[in-house]
Amino acid sequence: MAEGLSKTCAIFFLTLLFSLPLGMIVALLRMSKDKVVSSVTRFVISVLRGTPLMLQLLAVTYGPYYLFGISVSRNKLIPVVIAFSINYAAYFAEIYRGGIESMAKGQYEAAAVLGYTKTQTFLKIILPQVIKRIMPSITNEVVTLVKDTSLAFTVSYQEMFTIGKQIANSQTSFTPFVVAGVFYFVFNAIVDFGMGKIEKSMQYYK
Repeated sequence: MAEGLSKTCAIFFLTLLFSLPLGMIVALLRMSKDKVVSSVTRFVISVLRGTPLMLQLLAVTYGPYYLFGISVSRNKLIPVVIAFSINYAAYFAEIYRGGIESMAKGQYEAAAVLGYTKTQTFLKIILPQVIKRIMPSITNEVVTLVKDTSLAFTVSYQEMFTIGKQIANSQTSFTPFVVAGVFYFVFNAIVDFGMGKIEKSMQYYK
C-alpha cells in the first residue's frame, strides 16, 4: 500500500500545483469585460461544477480514444491530474472571484492616486488581501481534494484506495479499508494543520 500512498500524494500535490494558478486565470476570464469571454467561461465553470468528477475522469482518460482513436496513455497519472486540475480550477476560480469582487473600490482608487498601474495594483495590493480572505474556503477545497483522490480508482489508477480494495478482496478482509481510512484521516489532519498555520500567519492585525 506504500506504492498507492505515493501515487495518492502525487495526485494531490500535482493537482494543487496546476489548479491553483489555473483557477486564477479562469477567474480573471470570468470577470472579463468582454461579454463573450465572460459568458463562455461561466458556461465552462457551470459544466465542470455541475457534472461529477468521476465522469470528467472517464472523459479525459478515455474520451480521446472514442472520439479521435488516440490510444490512452499508459501512464494514467497524466489524464487523472488533468481531470482533477480542471475540475478544481473551476471551484478555485469562483473562490478567487468572490475574494476579488469583495474588495472595496477605494482600494483601486487609492492605488491609482499613488501611481500604481492596474497590474501593480492587483499583484501588490489586491491579491495579498484576497488570499488572506479566501484561505478558509481554499482550505475546505484542499481537504476535499485529499478524499477525492480515491476517485482515481474509476480509471484503474493504482492509488491508495484502489490497492486497499484489491488487497481486501484478495484476503477477504476489511482491514485494508481501515488502514486506507486512517491514512486519509491523518493526511487531512496534516493538511488542515498546515493550512491553519498559513491562515494564522496572515492575521497581521490580531
